[in-house]
Amino acid sequence: MNVRRFRSAAVALGVAAGLAFASGPAQAEKVLRIVPHADLKNIDPIWTTAYITRNHGYMVYDTLFASDENLEIQPQMVGDWSVSDDGLTYTFTLRDGLMWHDGDPVTAADCVASIKRWGTKDGMGQKLIQFTKELAVVDDKTFTLTLNEPYGLVLASLGKISSNTPFMMKKEHAELESSVQVPEVIGSGPFKFVKDEWVPGSKVVYVKNEDYVPRSEPASAAAGGKVVKVDRVEWIYIPDPATTMNALVNGEVDLWETPAVDMVPLLEQHEGVELAVIDPLGTQGWLRPNHLHFPFNHPSARKALLYAVNQEDYLRAIVGDPKLYRVCAAYFICGTPNESSVGVEALETVDHDKARALLKEAGYNGETIILMQPTDIPVLNNASLVTAQVLRDIGMDVEVQAMDWSTLTSRRAEDKAPEDGGWNIFHTYSTGADVTSPIANIGVSGGGRESAWFGWPTDARTEELRDMYAREADPAKQKAIIDELQGRLFDEVVPYVNYGQWFQPVAWRKELSGVLVSPVPFFWNIEKN
Repeated sequence: MNVRRFRSAAVALGVAAGLAFASGPAQAEKVLRIVPHADLKNIDPIWTTAYITRNHGYMVYDTLFASDENLEIQPQMVGDWSVSDDGLTYTFTLRDGLMWHDGDPVTAADCVASIKRWGTKDGMGQKLIQFTKELAVVDDKTFTLTLNEPYGLVLASLGKISSNTPFMMKKEHAELESSVQVPEVIGSGPFKFVKDEWVPGSKVVYVKNEDYVPRSEPASAAAGGKVVKVDRVEWIYIPDPATTMNALVNGEVDLWETPAVDMVPLLEQHEGVELAVIDPLGTQGWLRPNHLHFPFNHPSARKALLYAVNQEDYLRAIVGDPKLYRVCAAYFICGTPNESSVGVEALETVDHDKARALLKEAGYNGETIILMQPTDIPVLNNASLVTAQVLRDIGMDVEVQAMDWSTLTSRRAEDKAPEDGGWNIFHTYSTGADVTSPIANIGVSGGGRESAWFGWPTDARTEELRDMYAREADPAKQKAIIDELQGRLFDEVVPYVNYGQWFQPVAWRKELSGVLVSPVPFFWNIEKN
């Protein structure tokens, strides 16, 4: 798509928006146009952990609790809550004014069903349910959560900021199996999804929910008052970075969620564009092998990946500017209390001869490796290209299969063998907020097909250590558990290979104000002048 064609399309979309939704003159309607990091194809943020679907979830759904910009947990849908003296029973009462987009009131029964569904899918949710004896409805606005034993992560779980975020859904949807996507979007959040204008591969439209009652506190990341200051938000999917940059510079779009790193120096030269890192924890890259199928069902083959990867090579390829990245081997991200140096030697030592020897030990003999390459996300596209060459350098036969990210997120959920249309490796990344602990970090779960994330590692000792961490309240003892767990992850499990830590800038027109500091992009609180 060239810039002139995009300009015409943007004008046409603006006219259509005015005719459809403005109560006054079309030109009075405020439309916020966003270029997201990926195309939205899956609408259920419990079914998938894809960040584009998580971002969609925050537009239309709400949460019981929420993380503020300091990652402290604050009430959101909950008005009042209490804990019994023995620490086992939590009582939650919903605040006034909560209403589903179809006009029905939000009830405690909706919330209980939503917690249960989320708890079958999410890593923190699974642990919370494991410690839960009962979830019970008291009345229309009140419910209780009773534990089997004291558990210090109840509010941290219900208020986790990222995938799978525990969004509240209508009971009829929340009672669906988490392996089945909800058939429609009925949220209670600050925006409404306009299904009739959704064009996968092109555009997603949301309008302000006039019935939404924000909290009174100032907005702070996912917490506080979700005050919508525009009439309409359009996600315009433009896979070409150069076209996106020109659209932003020319004022045809307002915000670019993930500017391509090679465009950052050019954007810095434009007076009308603001460029900033709004996620202070940064992002961790994941090279995820399939633990179910040969050769990465063998620990030696997975460990070979550690000796093959040079983080600096990846970071130069996907970020470029050393000011925006750091080499970091820690599974629970550098710059946090859970950063650990235990077991990192293999990842910090590039040794292709050692990698080849480990592959031989695993029984690898030239079989084809399927690497899924998402071509529409530059960071992951470039990481995939680096890995393809790295694997060839250690003697592997690599077949790179190109696809868009939305296709990859659907395909990675299938546990078929590579020869039957499955896969061996794909790349993703996780916000720092998602990997700060063994409970939050879904990538280290050793629950296998039953509960682990795509790639399905299986390791009973990992799960024991995660449980120990969840039960432990002493920070010093938690850190000792972290060290033991990380040592095991490097020596035995290798759930994924961390290919580095970086800080992704966001670019927006200076006509915007109120962009929130957060690991997740939020579109309430933003004013368009």
